Amino acid sequence: MRIVVISSGFSTEDILNHTLSHSEANCNCSSSSRVLEEVGRWFLASALIAIALAAVLGNLLVIISIAYFKKLQTPTNAFLLSLAVSDFLVGVLVMPFSLVRTVDSWQFGEIFCKVHSILDVTFCTTSIYNLSCIAFDRYFTVCDPLRYNYRMSTSRVAKLLSLCWTLPLLVSCVPVVLDLHVKGIEKHLKEVGPNICILVVNIPYAVVASMLCFYIPAAIMLAAYGKLFSVAQKQARQIDTVENQVNGLIFCPLRARQRFTMKKERKAAKTLSIIMGIFLVCWLPFFSVNITDPFMGYSTSPVVLEVFLWLGYVNSSTNPFLYAFFNKSFRQAFVIILGCKMIGRQFQNSDLSGDTSRQAQTELGLFSR
Repeated sequence: MRIVVISSGFSTEDILNHTLSHSEANCNCSSSSRVLEEVGRWFLASALIAIALAAVLGNLLVIISIAYFKKLQTPTNAFLLSLAVSDFLVGVLVMPFSLVRTVDSWQFGEIFCKVHSILDVTFCTTSIYNLSCIAFDRYFTVCDPLRYNYRMSTSRVAKLLSLCWTLPLLVSCVPVVLDLHVKGIEKHLKEVGPNICILVVNIPYAVVASMLCFYIPAAIMLAAYGKLFSVAQKQARQIDTVENQVNGLIFCPLRARQRFTMKKERKAAKTLSIIMGIFLVCWLPFFSVNITDPFMGYSTSPVVLEVFLWLGYVNSSTNPFLYAFFNKSFRQAFVIILGCKMIGRQFQNSDLSGDTSRQAQTELGLFSR
């Protein structure tokens, strides 16, 4: 065998130097990409931490406000309290572990992966159910006010709250513990790595769970708010009629009170409709993928699933701020709490009006002296 060497005009030293410089360039590029990857990971972690902190602190404010101020302890706010508790638990028990999974990989083992999935489905579904109950409450308040106290009695509110917590627990716990959600897809589960914690479900569970956890409650809320919108339009025409009658006449306290009540109900309907809109924007993408992915052979990218899931978590972070922005009583309660004005019980019976807040500031000023 003959080995033919072709001279190219370069010395061996030149070739070695060129090879070394090329290797150093590749090393520098690889190092730069790692740095960029770490920076991106830190930015992602910071954003997700902000979402989790907003859910924890915002909902904690709602819980403290309703528990402390007697004015906020109403049937409607019982559902808001339950909603805040479920969203708070999402921020405390679900988001931190999901954050680690999203930024790095699942580090907590297979058993806790099941526990985390159960908590995730339970608390998120409970949050959705509470929003449905709030829609029911507002519907009866506006559309059937004479029978509201009967329809939303203390016992019925308690039963609805129990349903909001027990049904999601059954939907999430029983199938996952008994592995009913993975029957028939064992082959696909073998492809999932040990450091991945994704709730992969079969077609029956995907359809039933999606219907119970999202589509049926969403349909109920849309129907309730659709009726509220029609009533709000009717009340708007009534307000215009009352204003035309009142103009130029002697002031009538009854009519003024009616105008105030109707405006208050319209504002409440608009506020809850905005909450409903944000809820749909947050959760509709995830449940759309959740119900279609099994039919598509589980071809959805894990990155897409993570993005849509965190978009759903955002709903738990936005709810308390929506209440603070649109509800004057909650705004004043938050001001008192954040201003560290909960000294003793002198503000517990506050009517949470602007005048009360200013009075509280004056009293605190005198107290500090």
